Amino acid sequence: MIRRHEDRPDFARPFGAGPSLPGRATLPSVNSTSDPSAGAGGPLPVLTFGHGPKLVVAVHGITASAMEWPPVARRLSAGWTLVAPDLRGRGAAAALAGPYGLRRHVEDVCATVRSRSADSGAVLVGHSMGAYIALLAAATEPGLFRRLVLVDGGLPFPLPPEGISVDDVLKATLGPAIDRLNTTFESEQAYLDFFRSHPALTADWNDDIAAYVRYDLTGEPGRMRSRVVGDAVREDGRDVLVLAEDYIAAWAALEVPTVLLRAPRGMFGQAPGLLADEAVEDAARRRPDITIETVAEANHYTIVLADRFAARIARHIEAGETP
Repeated sequence: MIRRHEDRPDFARPFGAGPSLPGRATLPSVNSTSDPSAGAGGPLPVLTFGHGPKLVVAVHGITASAMEWPPVARRLSAGWTLVAPDLRGRGAAAALAGPYGLRRHVEDVCATVRSRSADSGAVLVGHSMGAYIALLAAATEPGLFRRLVLVDGGLPFPLPPEGISVDDVLKATLGPAIDRLNTTFESEQAYLDFFRSHPALTADWNDDIAAYVRYDLTGEPGRMRSRVVGDAVREDGRDVLVLAEDYIAAWAALEVPTVLLRAPRGMFGQAPGLLADEAVEDAARRRPDITIETVAEANHYTIVLADRFAARIARHIEAGETP
């Protein structure tokens, strides 16, 4: 049984040890370095995978969390540490104060990178909304980064036609995801079942997705819900849709080697993908030096959450590195 709720999610219980991850990745550790009243530019709470000297910072999507990154972390070699922050309004950062917006996330992500020792710069990877944040961060502070990997995001969307508001577009594209934030679930299993029935996840359901779902859950049995703050999603979603000129300028300004990985299937597991062909072709014309690849059979979610696709991201993170 599920119910609707309208209250703002409270700060969630901390992430514990959980099951060990197969392969090279160690158990993730949470470093809750931010105070809930912290301003922009303060370090975010993060999950840390591995202990290598090379740093990759991974930025999640709009209704996601740092727990979307274990499949990628597991595919990295032992010389890497993957640091995945929870953005404001999500995961362990659910209680961090707004306002939100992509520029504020850029400040937070850059502060997270500065708080880490990476003499040669960090590799920055972002998925979905995280790709837009990563793009803006790499263009704003190129000295912090040595490579950029954009995963199914980072290209401008067309402006809404006349008579259609940005909020209308946001509701049409993110409506089901936003509705989930206002839904109360009877149990953890009910929440898992809800996600497992999603058409983009059913065929590739795995332990990583289940752990990702559990991490997002807070509340007591009978009134369990997502940690994600609806106001954060709405404010950030508007930015994703309206900052087209900023993304175009950022593409032009990029100084670091960059790759864009594109999923041919969208948020419901079917074609077309999130990034329109026209936007991809325009990006290729603007920056022919940037690698753009389509990850066959992947959808917007499984491109990071399924091992067979996460391996492709890991290869691009490590591209050009000496062993």
